[in-house]
Parts: sequence; structure tokens; C-alpha cells
Amino acid sequence: MDDQYWMQQALALARQAADRGEVPVGALVVRDNQLLGEGYNQPIIASDPSAHAEIVAMRSAAQAERNYRLSGSTLYVTLEPCTMCFGAMIHARIGRLVYGASEPRAGVCESQLQLPSVDFYNHRMGVEGGVLAEESALLLKGFFAERRKK
Repeated sequence: MDDQYWMQQALALARQAADRGEVPVGALVVRDNQLLGEGYNQPIIASDPSAHAEIVAMRSAAQAERNYRLSGSTLYVTLEPCTMCFGAMIHARIGRLVYGASEPRAGVCESQLQLPSVDFYNHRMGVEGGVLAEESALLLKGFFAERRKK
């Protein structure tokens, strides 16, 4: 299994979010090619401002593993993470982050704060952006275009 395979799975989760009226972002946590947890954006339906796809996926994985540390895992997400999600990944000790589309306004990996390169965290993770970025961006653009019509 490879990054594109897992990102396809994250895109399927993003479509579930869109079907429920949520911003279409999907995420999953994988270790040794085994799915540990998955999630999609659901702050509206869960009445939870922290229910971003990444957080939901990490909560699911941590419960499955019975451990809040997810060392050696990779988190796949269709959109460049925000500050909250990146911080949670640091605390969970995610080993690697793979994301799809960049998020020019609030993304903190490449677009704004470049948090993976700061030296004050007690954990470092590998980061790769741009995996199936076009598919991720098109899903988001289509979602917002449809909302503007309403």
C-alpha cells in the first residue's frame, strides 16, 4: 500500500463529510499498512469546534490502540492542517503527516507558519504535501461553489 492508496481512502471520507453538509476533509491514521482510525470533518453535526477530520481520526486511533501516543503512524489528510490539528499531531507523536491540498489561509505546514520546521517542539514528524492535491482541491472547490448557489 502507498500514499496514494491511503489518500484515496481519505478522499472517500471527505466525500462523506460533504454529503453531511460539512467541509469535505477526510483523514486517517495508518501504521504498518494497517488502518488505526479514520474521520471526517464534523464540527457542525457533532456541535464540537474541535471535530476536525484529523482530530476525529486520532481519537479513533488512540481508542483502538488504547494509547494516546500514536508513534510510528502516518496521518493522511486531504487538506493542509490548521494550528490545532498540527499541535494535536505533535502531542500524539504522529511519525509522518501526508496531506493533499494546501490551505493558503490557515494551513500551518507550508502556507503560513511552517510549523514542521520550528525547533521548539519536543517531537518532529516527517511531512509531505501535495499527494492527490488536485483531487482534494477540486472536491473543496466544488463544495463551496455549491454552497454559494444556495
